[in-house]
Formats: sequence, C-alpha cells, structure tokens
Amino acid sequence: MAARRSLLDQLPRAGRRDAVQRQKPLLVRGHSVAWMPPMLLLIGIALLDANTSGRFRIISWVALVPAIAAAICGVAGTTALAVLSLLTYIVMDSSWPHQYQTGLPDFILVLAGGLLAVLACLVRTRGERRMLHMQDVAETTRRTVLRPMAPGWGGLDHAAVYLAADSEARVGGDFYDIQPGLHGTRLLLGDVQGKGLGAVEAAAALLGTFREAAYHEPLLETVAGRLEVRMIRHVVYCAALGRDEGDRFATGVLVAFPEDTPDTVEVVNFGHEPPLVIGPKGVRNLPPGNGLPLGLSELTAEPPSVLRVPLAPGETLLLVTDGVTEARDTAGAFFPLREAVTEAVARDPAAADPDLLVHLIRDATLRHSAGRLADDTTIFAVRRRSRGYAADLDDVT
Repeated sequence: MAARRSLLDQLPRAGRRDAVQRQKPLLVRGHSVAWMPPMLLLIGIALLDANTSGRFRIISWVALVPAIAAAICGVAGTTALAVLSLLTYIVMDSSWPHQYQTGLPDFILVLAGGLLAVLACLVRTRGERRMLHMQDVAETTRRTVLRPMAPGWGGLDHAAVYLAADSEARVGGDFYDIQPGLHGTRLLLGDVQGKGLGAVEAAAALLGTFREAAYHEPLLETVAGRLEVRMIRHVVYCAALGRDEGDRFATGVLVAFPEDTPDTVEVVNFGHEPPLVIGPKGVRNLPPGNGLPLGLSELTAEPPSVLRVPLAPGETLLLVTDGVTEARDTAGAFFPLREAVTEAVARDPAAADPDLLVHLIRDATLRHSAGRLADDTTIFAVRRRSRGYAADLDDVT
C-alpha cells in the first residue's frame, strides 16, 4: 500500500483548466474597479453643472449613473452609486439660486432612476447566478462523460481537444477515453448519432461499458461485442421509457496496445473515419475495417474484425470525429485533414507530438470553417510512452 501511494504521489496532477471560469469585469490586480466608470461620470456631470450657466443645467443627468452601474456593478455598488447620485443632485441643485433650480420633478427622476437601476441590477445578478449554476451542471456532466486523464495515463502520451457545436452546451455526442487494464491499455473514440441529451446519455452508457470491459476482458473482440450489446440495450431501455430514440447508433474506433507486441496495435472500426498514423516516415491511414456502427449489428451476421497493424515507436495515432472531416469552408469544400497533417509534419517533425498535433488540427479546422462548427468536434492523439513508465501505471490501475 505504501509503494502504491508513493507511485500515485509521483503522478502529475491534472490542472484546473477545465473549471468554469468566473471572471469579473474590470479587474485590476484581482480587485474590481467596475465602480470607476459610473463614479467618473458622476464627477464629470457635477463639474460640468457647476461650470455652466443657470440656463443650461445638466445635474439631472446623474440619473444615468446608477443605470450604468446596474450593468457592471453588484447590487451593493449600484445602491451606493444611486444614493450618491441622489445626494449629489440635492447638493448641486440647492447651491444654485432658486430661479435656476430644477426642483422636485428632476429630484423624482433621479430617485426613480436609482430605484429602477437597483431593481435591474438585482435581476441581472440573479440571472448570472443561475447561469453559473447551469455552467456548473454542464461542467460536471462533461467531466463525468469525458473524464480528465493524467499525463502518461495508461502508458500513453495523449492530448485531446473537444469543441461542442453548441458553445453553451459544453458536451455533446462525441466521446473518448483511455483505459489501462489487466491486458494492456485500450482506447475508444466515437460519435453518437444525433444531438441533445439523448446523445449524451448514449455516450455515457458506452463509456461506462468500455471502462469495465476494457479493464477486465482479455480479447478486444469481447470488448467490441460488449459495446455493441450495450448500445442495443440502451436503445431498448429508452424505448421502454417511451422515448423515441429512432435508429440511434454510434460510430467509433476501438484501439488496443498489447503488452506482448509493443510494435503493433489492434483496431476495431465501427464505421468510423480510419485513424491516421503520423511518424518520421510520413502520414498514413489505418485500414478502415468492416465493422458497422454500434447498434446496427442486426444488419449483418459478421462481427467486426480485429485488425492488427504496425505502430512503430514514436509514431502518433490521430483520431477525429466528423466535426473535423466534414468541416466546410465558404465554398463548401471539406477540410483536407491528411493533407494538412502531412504539410505540418513536413514543415516541422515536432508537430507529431500529441499536444502540438491536436491544437494544430483544431486551429486549422476553425480557420477552414471560419469558426462555424456544424457538428461536435473531437481531436484525439496518442503515442506510446517508455516501457518503464507504462508498467508502473499498469501496476497502479
């Protein structure tokens, strides 16, 4: 147990880059200065009013101050500025001779403006709290479906980028994971047909089955069969609840890194885009395989075949969903993924590093589509680490 804890302590800790960022506006060295613009406006109005003729009074413009504060300050700040505006109006107006005073009507205007501003600020801050709560829910869902993985997890250098087509949703039907187990490390990437919560539920169901089967099952064929059964069971379950899932299915790629053959990988392709292999000798596609998407096994009597393909040390495996391959430019042309990767690696061989590679493809996809994503987009790159580190991680898991 002590050795296990010692090794766990040596593992790099995942950061908090995925946490919801609650950024307050107008921060200077960690302190909010949102009160400064309305305060400067109040001072400016008072100075202008004091230096104009009695025929042109602008002191009633202080009614704008709490209105601006309501948009950028908190309730306490807005209330303080509303009170200060009213006091400033009283002092400035009473300093003029009676014939030039704006009097009760403008006093009521400033008072009513302050009260309405405080009310508007209450509504705004309440909406912001609700929005932050919903972001927390979405973030928790995302981290449950797409769990964070420590660097070197399963003996693999890995990096992933996930972009939801709906920027507010934070999670969709794309899914991926790495699972070290008793028989080596396996990974899964896939895309559930359709959108919305139904796609998220199906993705979560498949990932749950993958994490258990990939850990325990000795054969990749068995893991693939368990995933197919899980997809069918999920559709049947949803139908029993009266939810019309239609012909829900999922494409995917299942990859195993066998311990006894470190120069090969085993691949089962469920009707998905074949992964790319990037290395010193260039870029190549893995074979597409003959598997149908998960959930459509009744259309064939043949289970998907397990392909054994070479993967030399230092070669990177790149897996993407159709948010990348089907990204279109303004002319309707698809994103040329292989050409883009080939050009990048030819220009700089270091681009094959998983972290550099996924960000390169992300940026190129967004440039190609002018930032308009028609579908959820996942870019996932992995390559083997040194044998010693992988063995230590397998002992932990």
